[in-house]
Amino acid sequence: MLFSKKWDPRGKHCFITGGSSGTGLALGILLAQRGAHVSIVARDKTKLDGALKKLKSARQDPTQVFKAYSFSVDSEVGSAAALKAAAEPHGGRCPDALFLCAGASRPGFFIEHTEQTLQEGMQVAYGAQAYTALAGTKEMVKQGVKGKIVFVSSVLGFFSFIGYSAYSPGKFALRGLAESLRSELLVYGIDVHIAFPATIFTPGLEEENKVKPEITLKIEETDAGKHPEEIAAGILKGVEKGTFHITTDILGHIFRASTAGASPRQNFLGDILLSLIGYIGIPIWRKTVDSQVIAYRAQHAEYLRSKGVPENLS
Repeated sequence: MLFSKKWDPRGKHCFITGGSSGTGLALGILLAQRGAHVSIVARDKTKLDGALKKLKSARQDPTQVFKAYSFSVDSEVGSAAALKAAAEPHGGRCPDALFLCAGASRPGFFIEHTEQTLQEGMQVAYGAQAYTALAGTKEMVKQGVKGKIVFVSSVLGFFSFIGYSAYSPGKFALRGLAESLRSELLVYGIDVHIAFPATIFTPGLEEENKVKPEITLKIEETDAGKHPEEIAAGILKGVEKGTFHITTDILGHIFRASTAGASPRQNFLGDILLSLIGYIGIPIWRKTVDSQVIAYRAQHAEYLRSKGVPENLS
């Protein structure tokens, strides 16, 4: 990786799901500033219109093409339709890079979930990206495009804790998919990347926090969080460098190095140091989290009683 050519998005067509706000929009603006053609996809037409204006204001070259499309990408059919629409202004050629930012979290206690909410959690956290990757891969292979697929997981794809039983499984699953595709798509010359950002200050986070369990909020108190622009810059930097596992803060770096398994390393000596820090620090952090959860038992019993949920936590 030290001697590989840096990826340059200039003149390339970049397709972004979840591109109407947050990290997706921030990535779109950065790519526009780098001279890329950008297509953003989301459901909300009003938000897309506003986002498109921001993209156009970042234009570097009069030939750049910026488009916004309202599609649902939670199925292969919807994803394929979005990709087909985005390809039309480019002579039918599929995008060179897919940045898969679609997704959302709705925290809650496992005991309160249903079969339906667990399925919805997987669909939003995993399916919305997996189906676009599936449709995009088929088009890239069909057209001989040696492109890039960039998944956006979460630091909760490395570990998890109380409150994220419907969200983390999908983010772990994205890592498994990316690991498989990184190997398989070498056959076609298609690069795969996956990012693991921590807390991002977005309107989605504000909505998430409205329903987030109190104990989950307490555990997250030490997470300073970052703005979408910072996360987007970190993701794009990793893609440009050819990094497979992209992390954007020290917590992510430590968990990445400590749980890398057979994944490609970024820096051999640096990862050894980070792994040592994790070997000492992660068990301490986990012990602290477990202590907070145990101390929450009485309060949780009261919460369940208030909701009319049968419990026996004596």
